[in-house]
Amino acid sequence: MGKQANPRRVEENEAFAVGSSIRGSAQKLNLVAGLIRGKKAEEALNALSFSKRAMAVDVKKVLQSAIANAENNHNLDIDALVVSEASVGKALTMKRWRARARGRSARIVKPFSRIRIVVREEEDA
Repeated sequence: MGKQANPRRVEENEAFAVGSSIRGSAQKLNLVAGLIRGKKAEEALNALSFSKRAMAVDVKKVLQSAIANAENNHNLDIDALVVSEASVGKALTMKRWRARARGRSARIVKPFSRIRIVVREEEDA
């Protein structure tokens, strides 16, 4: 008697990857995720490679992971992959303190974010 397999969280022609703790705010990460939503996987990788935003490096790693999952785990054709979903959310927040005048302190918030990228294999019509 073994452990039961997890049910698939996406459809049969989809694969996904999650970046769970990316250093930066969810608002900035969502701007980068907006660049790749609905694009072909190859176009999305090119857009992230030449983007000037620092978050694009981490998003590119997650996208490459999703493409590798599609190819290796689900036997999908990587030339037909499209980024069907790129959702962003908040993760933990580090709280730090900074000394201010008259013995007071100010709060420094260092947010982390998470991104979930789903790639889907599109059939040619």
